[in-house]
Amino acid sequence: MTDSEITALSKESPQQWHRALFDEYYSYVYAISVNILRGIAASEDIEECVIDVFASVIRELDIGGDTALKPFIGTVAKHKAISVRRSLAARAGKCISIDSEDFGELPSEECIERRAESSVMTELLLQKIKELGEPNSSIIIQKYFYERNAREIGDMLGMSHAAVRVRCARAVKKLRSLLEGTDKEELL
Repeated sequence: MTDSEITALSKESPQQWHRALFDEYYSYVYAISVNILRGIAASEDIEECVIDVFASVIRELDIGGDTALKPFIGTVAKHKAISVRRSLAARAGKCISIDSEDFGELPSEECIERRAESSVMTELLLQKIKELGEPNSSIIIQKYFYERNAREIGDMLGMSHAAVRVRCARAVKKLRSLLEGTDKEELL
């Protein structure tokens, strides 16, 4: 059935129009919903999402206009499925029983020790970066922690991107020498 035939049914019989719309696009909407909700939603949630998509399409579709049905329905399905995914993820993250199989295992001591070492090393690294002084410390932090490029950093600091590149290279060399001069006891 073509889009024009489905739209023509809306004037004759709204019930037939709803049925034709559903029959024609159910598989399409279901596929979009499954792709977005896979792994987080139960099959009942996916079915509910599909029904919500058709309810929204019927409510929001401008029958008098010449809206192409497939792109419109696909967009509504995508947005609805993303909304359902967000709400399910938020709901799942708020409250999990300790007895639940989804709870997972508590981290081992080794993992905690590694995190502590990593935290100490990160603190030391940030201290050494601060010793570089401005604007070098800002350049290093923006480049390596926030992954900004030289042009973005230059715009932030009021410098040319070429100057940012040169300062960054020199700052990295200086930081390396500062870190090489650090005692092992300082790390522990």
